[in-house]
Amino acid sequence: MATICELPEDVLVELLSLLPARDLIHGCRLVCSQWRYVVDLTTLWKRKCQREGFYVQALDRSVSDWKVFYMLCYLKRNLIKNPRAEESFKHWKLDKNEGDRWKIEDLPGPLGRDIPDPEVLKYFVTSFGPCFKSQLITLKKEGYWNELMDEKRPEIIVKDWYAARFDCGCRYELTVRLLSEDYIVLAEFHPEPVVIEQWSDATWREMSHTFNNYPAGVRYIWFQHGGQDTQYWAGWYGIRVTNSSITIGPQT
Repeated sequence: MATICELPEDVLVELLSLLPARDLIHGCRLVCSQWRYVVDLTTLWKRKCQREGFYVQALDRSVSDWKVFYMLCYLKRNLIKNPRAEESFKHWKLDKNEGDRWKIEDLPGPLGRDIPDPEVLKYFVTSFGPCFKSQLITLKKEGYWNELMDEKRPEIIVKDWYAARFDCGCRYELTVRLLSEDYIVLAEFHPEPVVIEQWSDATWREMSHTFNNYPAGVRYIWFQHGGQDTQYWAGWYGIRVTNSSITIGPQT
């Protein structure tokens, strides 16, 4: 009776591609030299991408490492927790909470507008004193191992949505830092503060940035946003923020 090791290579690739990546790397690859060879084949990881909907034919020439491409696609998700205020302020550190403090309101809010994404139902809103909140993302805990970040330097994509209410001016600020193991800043995105004048159109706008070719050693991502109103009115007339995201994607 034939054993699994006697199967043709293409059949073995097809069978092994059905297994989870963790089992392939930490189990199957250690069985024997033949399995290690098959698990390392480009065709196996390309097949897994096809099976799980990550494969696009136009990427054939631009993907240099299909195993890494698969892992980045598999891991890709929003690393910001509770970005839409659905769990109150859970997962957020309130760095500054002045004036009448941070508040959560339902969209569109007083003298506001709906955001383009109909799934976003709430937002965070600032007051007349400085209001800033942050999250610190530990990459290793999210599945991004050190060698991946140091050798492949995958794109780190930051997005944030902000808006003013119609009747009050406000100020919006965003800072995102890529930090080393010792919390040294290796790269930073800190655009000029956005000042919105009174009687604006109250439209939601997106702030975005992509980190590329950053230094090796990134272990944490620190995200902070916030602001305040510019007319110092009691209540919650300051900048509104929601739907923040940080994703790490394959470089294509």
